[in-house]
Amino acid sequence: MISSLSSWILSIAGIVLISTLVELILPIGAMNKYIKGIFAFIITLVILTPLPKLLNQKIDISSFFESENIKVDKDYIYQLNLDKINKLQNDTKQEISSNGYNNVEVYISCDIFDNVFQIKFVTIDLTKLVITSNAEHTHILKIKQQITEIVKKHLNIGEDDIYYEE
Repeated sequence: MISSLSSWILSIAGIVLISTLVELILPIGAMNKYIKGIFAFIITLVILTPLPKLLNQKIDISSFFESENIKVDKDYIYQLNLDKINKLQNDTKQEISSNGYNNVEVYISCDIFDNVFQIKFVTIDLTKLVITSNAEHTHILKIKQQITEIVKKHLNIGEDDIYYEE
């Protein structure tokens, strides 16, 4: 016990002596700050080395970096996905509106708590559809087809995943 304590104190004294000698040899400048920082870190490690022995515990540093210790914040994922949905809905509505179809509502459905954002389906509400002068006044099936193409292109989903409310 005493021999390990004395070797610990000698190692602290040795590293402090070496750091002092290196500090005296190095010129004043930016490199001096970095060397001092490195030696401060080494001195800290030397001082902390006997703590696991004193506590009679083995400390495995790799256990701090294992994946089971990392947990996903569900609230963050929820808010992130909610923001994505709102942005995609608004951008898609603007794109549809720029093609001459106003008051079209877009609803995106996905698992909002999932780590990977994936759209399940999209519902397009045409109950309040207003056709502006930019668009051709045509049959509702042609309008649906044009809106479907816009949504497919904008949201990168298949035609089977788009539903309409009229």
